Amino acid sequence: MRFEVYCDESRPELFFSQQHEARFLMIGSLWLPGELRCELKEKITTIRQKHNTWGEIKWSKVSPSRVSFYFDLADLFTSYSLDVRFRCIAVDHSEVDMALHEHDSELGFYKFYYQLLHHWILDFNEYQIFCDAKTNRDSKRLCTLQRCLSFANLSSSIQGIQSLPSQQVVLIQLCDLLLGAASSRLNNTLKPGSAKEIFVKRLENKLGVSKIGSTTLNEKKFNVFQIRLQGGW
Repeated sequence: MRFEVYCDESRPELFFSQQHEARFLMIGSLWLPGELRCELKEKITTIRQKHNTWGEIKWSKVSPSRVSFYFDLADLFTSYSLDVRFRCIAVDHSEVDMALHEHDSELGFYKFYYQLLHHWILDFNEYQIFCDAKTNRDSKRLCTLQRCLSFANLSSSIQGIQSLPSQQVVLIQLCDLLLGAASSRLNNTLKPGSAKEIFVKRLENKLGVSKIGSTTLNEKKFNVFQIRLQGGW
């Protein structure tokens, strides 16, 4: 079966500087069968038409005037049950030992990208991965990531990893929205009564969880992998 994966990151600056109040760097991914891509995009267009909202879908744009638009996007995501899935990795930047990454923060960042993707790649499937465009010091980072994933998953096919501007890819934008919700819970940045908190509570209700947080690997719809760099159970 052919799958597509759309990825985005939240607070990547935490990997390059310790001067931030937030605790977790997060990388997110939206997974769906390739055959559903056009249908999902068409339904998002229908939601845009309903609310007359045509700008970029983005966590930072969740506001009182647009909250009903974002409600419908959350409802759309949950309506697909396990056919459309979300997974993110949360990295506590205070636990990262850069010596393990050759004191190269960019290398460390992509090692965690690998951890995000590797554990959801299954045998005998094909995967096309799309990442939000970012400027890397080493232009071969995505090629190396693809090669590492291919070597670790010999019975599956990693057909490509592409860097695309999120402004042009609505499914990367949807990933940004879901990742923002997860990041806001783990980093405890939600303001009581705000549009963002109302949105997150709506999403949690649709997911059937009391509060978005770290999950087990067995969680397939909205998986939050809080990696424990200091070991333990």
